[in-house]
Amino acid sequence: MPIEKEKLLSVEPARIHEHEHLVLEGSDISGHWNRMFEQRVLWDYTPDLLGKITALEGGESLGWCYQCGKCVGVCPVDVVGDYGPRKIFRKVQSGTDLFTSDDLWLCTTCMNCLRVCPKEVDMVKIMPAVREQAMLEGNVPAELQDAFEKTAKYGNPLGEPARKRADWTRDAGVEVPIVAKTGKPVDLLWWVECYPAYHPRGKEAARALARTLVALGVDFGIIGIEEKCVADSQRLAGEKGLFESLAEENIKTLRNYQFRRLMVTDPHAYNAFRNEYPRYGGSYEVVHYTQLLAPLMSKIEWKKELRYKVTFHDPCYLGRHNGEYEAPRAILKAIPGLELVEMFRCRQNGYCCGGGGGGMWLDGFNTQHLRERLSERRVREAVEVGAEVLAVCCPFEVSRFEDAVKSTGNEGKLLVRDIVELMDEARRAA
Repeated sequence: MPIEKEKLLSVEPARIHEHEHLVLEGSDISGHWNRMFEQRVLWDYTPDLLGKITALEGGESLGWCYQCGKCVGVCPVDVVGDYGPRKIFRKVQSGTDLFTSDDLWLCTTCMNCLRVCPKEVDMVKIMPAVREQAMLEGNVPAELQDAFEKTAKYGNPLGEPARKRADWTRDAGVEVPIVAKTGKPVDLLWWVECYPAYHPRGKEAARALARTLVALGVDFGIIGIEEKCVADSQRLAGEKGLFESLAEENIKTLRNYQFRRLMVTDPHAYNAFRNEYPRYGGSYEVVHYTQLLAPLMSKIEWKKELRYKVTFHDPCYLGRHNGEYEAPRAILKAIPGLELVEMFRCRQNGYCCGGGGGGMWLDGFNTQHLRERLSERRVREAVEVGAEVLAVCCPFEVSRFEDAVKSTGNEGKLLVRDIVELMDEARRAA
């Protein structure tokens, strides 16, 4: 006979801990093997910390987690640490204040967790929302604060003066039109962004792209010193106000020039112009440089074969965030002599370089919490498939991976090249 629910306990639930024994129908069931009728420890937790997050605009979905754990298996941070949305949810549920916890800054907003989450718990919205509030309370890592201050003061996170933003063009070997000087409409307005304009390795890729555009006869121009950081990574790191301010300035600048398409070097800028700037009145036809060049491969006059075994790293903000996986690969397959091999984590399940969501400026902070940097893990994966070249198409990645090549002891085994650098090498005479 089934036992009626009201007969299951011989004592009132509220007084259950006042008794030394649990009794069911006259039988002692208080042994170590049976705790199903005891008060659950969950009652000792407060829902306030979770509610503090779900009350934020953008933070609501954390409360939808039902702890299936699918996110942990694909989280790039968990591969080198102890992380994942499910773990964050459980920590918050059991007493961790995410607003003051270091866990808040480890997420790179790579979006792989959202790709597999059946409840659509969206860390790409949750983390920026919580970070914004944490910043208002003064809880922000020093490295990140430094990048914010430089962006606000100089218009770029590297702290370089605006007057030098177009200096990279001097050594390009071709004329790079600056639309403010030419005063002419262009078919393609190239938004160069900060790292291609200022970082030594970024400038090399920018010059290679300029030479390629000229060789293809593309009608293009750049903005030059008026250009400022698109600031999408700053937004995701919690500085929404700085992002909005720069978005308004950049949109105002773009209104001064006539162009048909906006080309970007940086997948983070691609994401901002495509998905965020329209909310502030800036709607453009945006292309990543690989999307522009992929259909033009038949027009390239190749001068030599590149006998490299190459693997490609999918940028999170070009791939998962915006669905572009084929254009970079189409270019690599068109370059004569290259052999393209894929890493285990690629395309939709591509690994993260660690630079997204503010991670570009948090390497020192992250070393306190991770066994190795995400970029180091990715370099090891490239070496594991026998690649001689790790090809990238995001300005964050060249410097990150070259540092990782050194720190993992793979100098001489693996080169890091932007895709357009490989194009430029094969297109020019030895």
